[in-house]
Amino acid sequence: MMFFVFVLFALFASVFTVGKVALEYAQPFFLIGSRMLVAGILLLAYEFYRKGARISMNWHSFGRILRLAFFNIYITNVLEFWGLKYLTSFKTCFIYSLSPFISALFSYFIFTEKMSIKKWIGLMIGFVGILPMLLSETSAEQKAGHFFMFSWAELAVIIAATTSVYGWILLRQLVNENLYSPLFANGMSMLIGGIITLFHSMLVEDWKPVPVNLNNLVPFFICAAWLLLVSNLICYNLYGWLMKRFSATFMSFAGFSTSMFSALFGWALLGEELGLAFFISSALNLLGLSLFYQEELKKSSVRVDHQTTG
Repeated sequence: MMFFVFVLFALFASVFTVGKVALEYAQPFFLIGSRMLVAGILLLAYEFYRKGARISMNWHSFGRILRLAFFNIYITNVLEFWGLKYLTSFKTCFIYSLSPFISALFSYFIFTEKMSIKKWIGLMIGFVGILPMLLSETSAEQKAGHFFMFSWAELAVIIAATTSVYGWILLRQLVNENLYSPLFANGMSMLIGGIITLFHSMLVEDWKPVPVNLNNLVPFFICAAWLLLVSNLICYNLYGWLMKRFSATFMSFAGFSTSMFSALFGWALLGEELGLAFFISSALNLLGLSLFYQEELKKSSVRVDHQTTG
């Protein structure tokens, strides 16, 4: 059973590697918009086939779906893939490893959840731990420009990670309060977010006839199909299946392996160099996560051990 946990996070990591390759064949907004539009149509078609078209919606719930589409699909992906143009695939993925800490801050300030001293220490170590990675730059990253000591590409991905966490909060509200299925909420947000992104693409990208290198249509379709199947379909369902068997705390902690897989794929497939900064940041990030999740991991260890031996 544990094997599938690492398969999940290896697949998540491959999205950054394949996404980096896909940007060589298509412009980012078109790549995002077309993928999200198709994924949204597929998810909604399956949902309507499974449950029928009897779905009611009021302005309040539609407003949440619009926010989910804007923040979790449009803003998150546009900023992530724009940053990925300039950053290495593993650095982009590593910045996303801040998500558990960002989520904790959302819970503290928005939902007034309390945190222990140990959690605060773990959170601070996690944020400090990413600094060596942020301060190390490639020549490609320097082309993105800087805001003080950070590149615009780094800041874009940090914002993307933040809006992604906000998107998960909106999705939870749509499922728990508005009683929509995750498939419907995600399908609607992907459909709307894909349309918004394609409209943005038409305004700023070169449509002659489409923002794709016509000499490389086959590799583009291969990359786009991989991103669609893995990111939008397989990982979503596999994550939900594993969440029924492992605790949310354990899954969040195990998510650290995503950056390790991404570094391995980037080094082996893209020739990206792993500097000392990566290993320092990884060690500090793991320490921060260990402190942050220590109490919850102790509570869930019996459940995890039972699942891995069953």
